[in-house]
Amino acid sequence: MTVPLEKPPDVVSRRRFLTTAGLTGAALAAPLTGGEAQTLPRLARPDGPAERVATDEAYCERVAAQYRISDRVTNLEAGYWGMMPLPVLDEYLRHVERVNRESSVYARVSFGADLEAVRARVATFLGVSAAELAFTRSATESLQCLIAGYNRLKPGDAVLYADLDYPAMQNAMKWLAQRRGVRVVRIVIPEPASRENVIATYTTALEANPDVRLVLLTHLNNKTGLIVPVAAIAALARTRGADTIVDAAHSIGQTDISLADLGSDFAGFNLHKWIGAPVGVGVIYIRASRIGDIDPMMGEEEQSPDRISSRVHTGTVNFAAFLTVPAAIDFHVAVGPKHKAARIRYLRDRWVTPARALGGIDVLTPDEPGMAAAITSFRLRDGTSRQANDRVVEELRTRHGVFTVRRSGLERGDCVRVTPALYNRPADVDRLVSGLKQLAGA
Repeated sequence: MTVPLEKPPDVVSRRRFLTTAGLTGAALAAPLTGGEAQTLPRLARPDGPAERVATDEAYCERVAAQYRISDRVTNLEAGYWGMMPLPVLDEYLRHVERVNRESSVYARVSFGADLEAVRARVATFLGVSAAELAFTRSATESLQCLIAGYNRLKPGDAVLYADLDYPAMQNAMKWLAQRRGVRVVRIVIPEPASRENVIATYTTALEANPDVRLVLLTHLNNKTGLIVPVAAIAALARTRGADTIVDAAHSIGQTDISLADLGSDFAGFNLHKWIGAPVGVGVIYIRASRIGDIDPMMGEEEQSPDRISSRVHTGTVNFAAFLTVPAAIDFHVAVGPKHKAARIRYLRDRWVTPARALGGIDVLTPDEPGMAAAITSFRLRDGTSRQANDRVVEELRTRHGVFTVRRSGLERGDCVRVTPALYNRPADVDRLVSGLKQLAGA
């Protein structure tokens, strides 16, 4: 059931939140910019396998209570960006206040060192060197820098992407025809998909196009939630002389995966979807030995030609958003990456299983282990148009109080995406099932 907003819906101060929520967790290290020590709630996570904890509603209720959500609608569209839990939101507001108060003095004197400390924290969390990471404002910006800057292409080479890849990334790959003089190959991911037929699709495409030198791979797809076995495909591409750039926008935090698990030397992602940082925090990853294969941003080579920081230049950023990243990581770790992944997969399966049994509804994302997480899409049978799926989204929102979103760009037509998060309860996805039954005439 959706938890209503407190009235009035003003911002909860740190001290008042900790008092009213009864959170007395142990203090962690002092925040980078000084001030109060950040305090995490005592979630008292039970022992046992993650899959068992995922169905412990007493524990999951303690986690869900860390989010302050609207009572206007049940939000099952967490794939857009991730809501900050209250301790993280409070930390963000504290940083906003300080940065605003100290203004350019802070930005010019202290922010550089603080950002380096944040970068070190992110690198430790991801298991890579800080020298292999640079901050951007989004996964899109990260991936555009990687695709545009990849300098090993020559006229006559080919590049490859799939219909399920993010539209902006598809556009960037097509733009390489103008920038690098390459041929662009587009493939279609099978529907229904499986690990076997997805790998076979890429294998066939690489065999048919031996001139492919760069492959865009989306690990966890934003349209259907399909998890592509990118490490296997990256290894296959490598044997054929091709590099891969991995879109991991939905990977870090939605799944319990590390950068090493992706098997690629280049990746772009963000921390504001599934890690719960404020909106505007992206990350670019380049293996240290491969930094030279990505061109420096315009003019940046004059200052630091061998550093990853020269591969991106975002200009002025939201200082407070970046300073809040350690708090978001701390909360994510406190919940437990495996436990978080298991809980959102449980909520996903709770609606998918009955939906598959309904006549007239096609669930597009496989149940095969390792091929899905929270995001899953469906369509009414033969309802492939934009208009048909917009009607489904509107019906679920206005008649059943459930918010979803239409996705387009699939070869076989549009669909509706459903994405539960940690703040959702079983009753939320049960409400979706009730709506689907009426849509299907069951």
